[in-house]
Amino acid sequence: MKNLFFASLILFAFSSIANAQQLKSPEGKFVMEFSLQNDGTPTYNLKYKNKEVVKTSKLGLELKDDKKSLLNDFTIVDTKTSTFDETWKPVWGEVDNIRNHYNELAVTLNQKGTERQIVIRFRLFDDGLGFRYEFPAQKNLTYFIIKEERSQFAMTGDHTAFWIPGDYDTQEYDYTKSKLSEIRGLSEKAYTANVSQKNFSPTGVQTSLMLKTNDGIYINLHEAALINYSCMHLNLDDKNMTFTSWLTPDAKGDKGYMQAPSHSPWRTIMVSDDAREILASKMTYNLNDPSKIENTSWIKPVKYIGVWWEMITGKSSWSYTNDFPTVQLGVSDFSKAKPSGTHGATNTNVKKYIDFAAANGFDAVLVEGWNEGWEDWFGHSKDYVFDFVTPYPDFDVKGLHAYAKSKGVKIIMHHETSGSVRNYERHMDKAYQFMKDNGYDAVKSGYVGDILPRGENHYDQWIVNHYQYAIEKAADYKIMVNAHEAVRPTGIARTYPNLIGNEAARGTEYQAFGGSKPNHVTVLPFTRLIGGPMDYTPGIFEMDISKMNPENTSHVNSTIANQLALYVTMYSPLQMAADTPENYNRFPDAFQFIKDVAVDWSESKYIEAEPGDFITVARKAKGTNNWFVGNVNGETPRTSNIDFSFLEKGKKYTATIYADAKDAHYKTNPQAYTIKKIAVTNKSKLSQLSAPGGGYAISIIETK
Repeated sequence: MKNLFFASLILFAFSSIANAQQLKSPEGKFVMEFSLQNDGTPTYNLKYKNKEVVKTSKLGLELKDDKKSLLNDFTIVDTKTSTFDETWKPVWGEVDNIRNHYNELAVTLNQKGTERQIVIRFRLFDDGLGFRYEFPAQKNLTYFIIKEERSQFAMTGDHTAFWIPGDYDTQEYDYTKSKLSEIRGLSEKAYTANVSQKNFSPTGVQTSLMLKTNDGIYINLHEAALINYSCMHLNLDDKNMTFTSWLTPDAKGDKGYMQAPSHSPWRTIMVSDDAREILASKMTYNLNDPSKIENTSWIKPVKYIGVWWEMITGKSSWSYTNDFPTVQLGVSDFSKAKPSGTHGATNTNVKKYIDFAAANGFDAVLVEGWNEGWEDWFGHSKDYVFDFVTPYPDFDVKGLHAYAKSKGVKIIMHHETSGSVRNYERHMDKAYQFMKDNGYDAVKSGYVGDILPRGENHYDQWIVNHYQYAIEKAADYKIMVNAHEAVRPTGIARTYPNLIGNEAARGTEYQAFGGSKPNHVTVLPFTRLIGGPMDYTPGIFEMDISKMNPENTSHVNSTIANQLALYVTMYSPLQMAADTPENYNRFPDAFQFIKDVAVDWSESKYIEAEPGDFITVARKAKGTNNWFVGNVNGETPRTSNIDFSFLEKGKKYTATIYADAKDAHYKTNPQAYTIKKIAVTNKSKLSQLSAPGGGYAISIIETK
């Protein structure tokens, strides 16, 4: 472990110019300047390779019911500079080791008239800037309520943006590509129906926001270490092209209840003239604290299948019976109810999935709809909706656990809360203990629908604290968490690596809800995945959903080769083969890649990347000398050109290439693919066609 810390003045990294302080990144590519305006308003600006990327932008916080907000009338009373350089080892990840190297400037400000102090801390890395507000212990600032955070990000022009509309309750939107000046006119169309949603502005957007300037500079705006604070959106002043932070309010309209000493999350600005460097950046993780879980041996990457897609498509149901129009837990007697005949989580069906998992080398099987309450679980503002421990009559908890264990397979628990977080917390200890007693070591949690207590939002401070409580409580029981419909991740998996997955974006399920844009997966790694891995649930082989359910005419806008590539391009330590065993059995040669591909990596190389157009990634499987390559393509066919220089010199490999056929197309011919084997070395090159909505996947196995 390399760990260097210097608290003394660093002349190469820091200089004072009149009332301004300047900070440089370790390699000097970035220069950040902090200054106070004449009225004592804090500001900063950021340059990259001598080009301004963030113009002078104001900082501060507006307080509620306070005579004076933390916006102006500040004087600088202290500045401290330091540098930090360490290399740390993630529990799971895209690489074996992560370097955390930055120069830091902490500016202590005193406010005239109130004698309050705040610290604005800046960390400048070679891939971007992070800054946060800190509130030291002091007599004049103890408890306070944030009315709004006023952090600005002033852009230098009318950049191209990949955005989804600002919303307090969901991120499950397709991305829109437009100029910043066009967001207002496109916002209404971009705001599509969802079961829980609440927008706030025609120019409001969500982070992680990906931008590209006319001269080819890529800028990413996000946040890191979202703890005990509400989630940040961005609201655009489209006359001046300036974003201002917009926090998620609680049921009372308040945006943060603070108690000093405390601090905000980090606000992050990643910048590069190479899109691949945005994808490779680990700055978000580096701005989070090291792992608080000392023994992490129980946290393991997982490749799984599940009783899920058949319900998503409408072929099967979560509920057990049609007899009960309403359910009261502990009162409704399911032993006397007639089964509907469509229930997915039956002993027979689950055993089929367990057998398939065992035969094909999968670690686990997710089972949804196993517990009582699904008959009226949604849309009724129902508090006591699930107890998380009582199975339906056709689901034998102990028998299925024993059966799975005999096959060397785990079962993944499912906890849908229906947004009733109070009910979940009421049952959480009992539910987690039930998991441990019955051999479950991972849970998929869900927060579908409006939050209870009523009026709270999915991304406000109180609910963010609930998600964190669930993660930390799960760690006490040595349980891994995959949270769906929760707040978007901000690198917290470094601190709590039992958070092995999140949804928090438009996942594969929407392909069965009318479809997603074919280039969606070329945007997500630049946006949603900046904060952590996504349980995207790839691997769909039957694109015509009506073949699963004649009443569902949705189409999966992807080729089979594209679906295979997602296991490499959409990094996650938790990867699902989401389709049904029947569909995989129809394409056993293509399914071989899903069986072979790793879920934990020692090296990752981003070979090609352009947001919205294409991504090509190569990753080395941890503990082996084998590599896997994935390429996903947008709507325009193209030829991908890569070389294999990432392979070890002097070694020989066999590459199996799973690619789009010449006539493949996500809409008209999605199941057209070719498979070929070739010998490769680190000197080999490849030109490969990627169809519209297509791509390719390659397994590269060392020749013994």
